[in-house]
Amino acid sequence: MWGWMQRLVREDDQAVFGDKGYFSDDLKREAREDGVYWGVLEKRKRGKGLSSSQKKRNRKHASVRAKVEHCFRIIKCQFGYVKTCYRGLEKNAVQVYSLVALGNLYQVRHQLANT
Repeated sequence: MWGWMQRLVREDDQAVFGDKGYFSDDLKREAREDGVYWGVLEKRKRGKGLSSSQKKRNRKHASVRAKVEHCFRIIKCQFGYVKTCYRGLEKNAVQVYSLVALGNLYQVRHQLANT
């Protein structure tokens, strides 16, 4: 399944989203054969531009990714989690889970203050 991307995608995933760095015609073809929705942004070929349908598709997928990326901006900018030290898988996992939970609270802080 999909070569090196196998480490990034679980067997039960139904969609894959990513930026242009992950684009590959071969990976796209394999994903479609496996019934996985390929939401990776299209990359222009050398000497050619993107078609209007590719631009429209990229805009649609970028709006989905923007909603997800906002959480990571909060974790990085508000909580300063830009670099990590390896302390063991369990300790690093606990730290990331705590930051994600705090990020969720940070996003709803105004709703919590009004209740």
